Amino acid sequence: MATPVYMEALSPTMEEGRLVKWHKRDGDAVKAGDTLAEVETDKAVMDLVARADGVLRQIAVTEGQTVPVGKEIAAIVAPGEAVATPQGRGTGDERPVVTAPTPTAPARTVAVAAPAAVADATRVKASPLAKRIARETGLDLKQVTGSGPGGRVVRKDLELAAVATPPVTAPSAAPTPPVPRPPSPVPVSRTGAPYEDAPLTQIRKTIAKRLATSLGPIPHYFLTTEVDMERAAEARAALNQALGTEGKISFNDVILKATALALKQHRACNAWFAEDHIRYWNEVHLGMAVAVDDGLITPVIRNADLKSLSEIGREARELAERARARKLQPAEYTGSTFSVSNLGMFEIDQFTAVINPPEAGILAVGAVVAKPVVVDGQVTTRRRMRITMSCDHRVIDGATGAVFLRTLKGMLENPLAMLL
Repeated sequence: MATPVYMEALSPTMEEGRLVKWHKRDGDAVKAGDTLAEVETDKAVMDLVARADGVLRQIAVTEGQTVPVGKEIAAIVAPGEAVATPQGRGTGDERPVVTAPTPTAPARTVAVAAPAAVADATRVKASPLAKRIARETGLDLKQVTGSGPGGRVVRKDLELAAVATPPVTAPSAAPTPPVPRPPSPVPVSRTGAPYEDAPLTQIRKTIAKRLATSLGPIPHYFLTTEVDMERAAEARAALNQALGTEGKISFNDVILKATALALKQHRACNAWFAEDHIRYWNEVHLGMAVAVDDGLITPVIRNADLKSLSEIGREARELAERARARKLQPAEYTGSTFSVSNLGMFEIDQFTAVINPPEAGILAVGAVVAKPVVVDGQVTTRRRMRITMSCDHRVIDGATGAVFLRTLKGMLENPLAMLL
């Protein structure tokens, strides 16, 4: 009995997927859990895995093609079974017709020309990135101890294993071609034509839909204040000196930590709006906007108010790296209760950010800039930073947002306040 292979919903908001690369070809033997293909969702590039043992047949989608969720894109059959193509196949509604093998047609034996480590990589509990690294380097995932959740093998485990053991290579195996990157929204090369059209990527389509459901229905208003960052800069320098060669603390890490603590004090701003209720969160899950090649994604630092600056910094760097590599899992970019968008590194002084529903607020952070200011009647130079909070007026009143910003400003201007 054939098992259809469908374009699965690999993220909570996925409506269609772009097939980036097939890892298995027509006629290849597969086992349940094997990676069949890589699919670009609206947020990341994810693995599409086999749901049965057998032989892959009737591949109906080419690399680069975009199809809706639920469309049948291939079939897995038992060795020796033949899959007939029904007339009119291609709408995604038909099912493969399986015929039994004839006595004169022996079942085909498929030889998989790949290192043993590659076959092992699909049967060991490991992250998609770890599986890819194993395929490319020849590492045997069965020989690697996983440090991830439930013993899952992650990238750092492979890096440690690579240092201890040289990679095993198979001379007869062809090198794995590089995974194609999603198309850039701006054409790379210019032609003699007056313009070039670039197809929308999955993430750009999602951004367009999300903006339409945010700026239109949500009554935004904006609150801006300027923060003296002199003490925060001094505290950051002292911390980084103490950390030595370990991960450094950035201004963004300090802002994330202060925002999380301020939200803990002002639960009215740590909220979601629904059609018939407002959800006030007791936990602080902070979204952190990260720019990627073709859009924007917001990985989440969970329980940010309970984490140290070092923990926030380390997690923020790891999430940003995974976001740019399009390797975030759905659990890593969903469920934020409030978001922060920082364009200070691009020398942007001030801007307003669009709320990410169902959240009720987002903080836009500008650059830390040395400015002349008056202190105790004297003109002096201080490092200053502007922050703008976008508020959903259905949830956060003007005074409520202003009090939250006052608390946040106080923590940033006096970092010792974070200890209270």
